[in-house]
Amino acid sequence: MKQSNVRTIAHNPPVAAGTPGVADSRWLPDVGFDAGWETIIMPDGVKSRLARQGAATMLLRRKVAAAALPLHGIILLAGPPGTGKTTLARGLSSRVAAGLDNSPVAYIEVDPHELASASLGRSQQAVNELFTTTISDVVDNWVTIVLFDEVETLVTDRAGLSRQANPIDVHRACDAALTNLDRLAARHPDTLVIATTNFDAAVDAAFVSRADVVHRFALPDADARRVILEHTITAVDAAYPGAAQVLADPRFDEVVANADGLDGRALRKTVAAAAAMHPGLDFAAMNVDGLLSAVREVRDFR
Repeated sequence: MKQSNVRTIAHNPPVAAGTPGVADSRWLPDVGFDAGWETIIMPDGVKSRLARQGAATMLLRRKVAAAALPLHGIILLAGPPGTGKTTLARGLSSRVAAGLDNSPVAYIEVDPHELASASLGRSQQAVNELFTTTISDVVDNWVTIVLFDEVETLVTDRAGLSRQANPIDVHRACDAALTNLDRLAARHPDTLVIATTNFDAAVDAAFVSRADVVHRFALPDADARRVILEHTITAVDAAYPGAAQVLADPRFDEVVANADGLDGRALRKTVAAAAAMHPGLDFAAMNVDGLLSAVREVRDFR
């Protein structure tokens, strides 16, 4: 089990800024990630279950042989855009880190788009360099959580590829990613991979089969829509007292019902659109009619 030296890392991220293919790197737990985690509204028990599963995967892989329990240390979060997958993934990484006996834990967020290249062979090379140099240097020394956001860019479904846009390179990049993930799983049980995708049908089946946990997000139901709208309006009220009076209007139920089909991001933007409708930008004057108009306006642009 790797040990952390707080003095060694106090002022340095696990991966230097500007490293190719790395969008972010920091030490966990992280208060910013924790704050984002709290804003994601999901059915009761889902977030705590994901946090337990993530921690359990890491703890089990430390002591149980892969031959008996073939875990890869991968969690896949799939669902429509705007459902909070990336924010949840970051918060999940922080929560899992907080539940382990090592603190801090290294965090690497990979940008798969930066690894993709129109030049034949370059994507495969970039993927190999990311794993064998950048990630390897960290996991050799620290308990590590790696986030692959929009992972379908990196492990594209090979069965559905056409003969256009360098399909051979896409095949090779996917092959390289899967091979390196297998090596990571075999050699570094103290590593957890969290991946997100907006299009799970576009993710290669071989990657999905490696995931220990697959959670598919649904669009918010009525209860979740209400909570999201209330949370956002309450936040506006804290800055502009009076805005929250709209929550007491009996017709607020109509807003919740009419917002069916909107994702969490769109729901929060609906509140901003409603606030902007009042002359003089009197945000405290927000009302149900404005919210209903904003719901229609936001829906028209989606």
